Amino acid sequence: MSDDADPTSAEESRPEETTTDGVRADRLDRFPTRGPRNSLWSWPDAKSPLAVVRNYVVIVLARVCPSLRLKNWLLRRIGVTVGTGVSWGLESTPDVFWPERIAVGDDAIVGYDATLLCHEFLHEEYRLGDVVVEERAMIGAGAVVLPGVTIGAGARVAANSLVAADVPPNATVAGVPAEVVSQAESTA
Repeated sequence: MSDDADPTSAEESRPEETTTDGVRADRLDRFPTRGPRNSLWSWPDAKSPLAVVRNYVVIVLARVCPSLRLKNWLLRRIGVTVGTGVSWGLESTPDVFWPERIAVGDDAIVGYDATLLCHEFLHEEYRLGDVVVEERAMIGAGAVVLPGVTIGAGARVAANSLVAADVPPNATVAGVPAEVVSQAESTA
């Protein structure tokens, strides 16, 4: 059984939009679901249950593992792209359904209890999007990053923020939803 059981290609599932402003919603793959219940009831049709169980076990181990090397090694086993020197805080959680859609750049920090989501289950569809955390970015404790978001190089996300839009390089964002509160000069 494959990890992705949905036969619909990403191109077929995208709405006919022509915007190019980099809005997160434009980068999400959309998959309609049928039936009387919300799309979460359709998850076994979207992703192999065996793959989700494997991902869950590995993520639980990684969440409580104090060794950063072991944590990075475990997350790479389930498809997370993990750069050199990445630090994951205890209880930080990558997406359990689609961890292979996460890329974390060199020397980035994902803080305690932060969550990186690559999926959204809604009433009549589910959506998938890549999460990219570029090099030396920092995500504060308890922050949630939604699918389709890129956190730029050297950017900082304040604790308990909800990141629903891209974060520019070297910016600091805070709040629900997170908004830019400061912008550092580029050191390049």
